[in-house]
Amino acid sequence: MKLIFLGTGTSVGVPTIGCNCRVCKSKDPHDKRLRCAALVEQGGTRILIDPGPDIRQQMLSQPFRKIDAVLLTHIHYDHAGGIDDLRPFCSFGDLSIYADDSTADALVKTMPYCFGGNYYPGAPRINLVRIGYHRPLRVNDIDVIPFEVMHDGLPIMAYRIGGLAYITDMKTIKEPEMEYLNDVDTLVVNALRYAPEHHSHQSVDDAVAFAGRVGARQTFLIHSCHDIGLHAEVNRKLPQGIQLAFDGQEVEVFC
Repeated sequence: MKLIFLGTGTSVGVPTIGCNCRVCKSKDPHDKRLRCAALVEQGGTRILIDPGPDIRQQMLSQPFRKIDAVLLTHIHYDHAGGIDDLRPFCSFGDLSIYADDSTADALVKTMPYCFGGNYYPGAPRINLVRIGYHRPLRVNDIDVIPFEVMHDGLPIMAYRIGGLAYITDMKTIKEPEMEYLNDVDTLVVNALRYAPEHHSHQSVDDAVAFAGRVGARQTFLIHSCHDIGLHAEVNRKLPQGIQLAFDGQEVEVFC
C-alpha cells in the first residue's frame, strides 16, 4: 500500500500570510505546507482523505484517474473545503464520499447544489455515504475502519486502513479507541507545534508520547504550523522512527 501526503499543514498553511519568520521565509520546499490531505493507493484502488481548499493544486501533481472513495474526518473548511474542485473526477462516475452523520448533514447544508432537487448541472455528482464509528467498510480491495478521536469537544473520524492509521486534529483519544491501533505499521498523527499548548490540537511532545504508546514501525507528524520550526531541524530532534511528513512524500505501508 502506498501513502501520498498531498498536504501536511495546519488550517492556514505554511507560509502563513503576513508572516516573516524564518520558517515562512525558508527556501527549503519541505517547509512549504498545504492544508492536510492524503491519497492511499493499493493495486487499482485509490482513496482520498480530506479534500481541503488546496486540493485542486494538490491533485494537479497526481495522475488523473478515478478516485474510488473520499473519506472525510470532519467538516472544518481546511478538511472539506475543496470538494467542489473534485468535479473533474466525476468523468469516471459519481464521487462516493464517506462521512459521519454530523459531517454529512453539514455538507448537504454547505453544498445544497450537489444534492437532490437542488442539483446544479455541472456540480460534482456526489454519492454521500453515511458511516458510523467502528463499522468496517470496504473500498474494492481495501478494508477501512473508522474510529473516534476528540478535536477538543468535537468527535471526529480517524481511519484504520490496513496497516495504516490516519489521525488528524486530535487533542485526546478515549482508551477504548486504542484497540483500533493494535499492530499498526504506519501511524500518521497531528502535531501542531511545540508550544504554546493548543486547546484542540496535540503538541509535538503530545504526539511523540502518543506514538510511543502505539508503537508503529514508522510515525509521520502532520497538521503542523510555522511555529513548529524548520523541517530539517525538527527532524533531527525527533526520536528514531518519528519524523515530520512533508508535502509530496510517498511512503510504503506494510499491511
